[in-house]
Amino acid sequence: MASLIMPPIMANLKILKTTKEFKKVYRKGKTIDCGFIVIYRLASGKNEKRFGFSVSKKIGKAVQRNRVKRLLKEMCRLYGTMFKDGYDYVFVAKKGMTTMNFKDVVIKTKNCLRKFKFRKFEWR
Repeated sequence: MASLIMPPIMANLKILKTTKEFKKVYRKGKTIDCGFIVIYRLASGKNEKRFGFSVSKKIGKAVQRNRVKRLLKEMCRLYGTMFKDGYDYVFVAKKGMTTMNFKDVVIKTKNCLRKFKFRKFEWR
């Protein structure tokens, strides 16, 4: 079973906020489907990484959608160093994510990033 070893924590997240930013990543970015989540990545040309989170009403009511967003934000805050600098990332949640706990989200995302070589460096 994979363990969770803590990398350096990101102090604060840079967040994609405008519809224009999201659409640009959707249109021009690369996509990976991890089963429970779809991750879009686009080179930003800046020396920072920015994250966006999209959780549709298909996921559930507001409480469930907010929980999913909190899980994703916390994963990016704690494990954001595993993402490459200079990219914008958009996480689109799928229906199965409402039943997952934090550890499952981190492990499955880590495995997915390793599989698609989105990772900055290898850590266990």
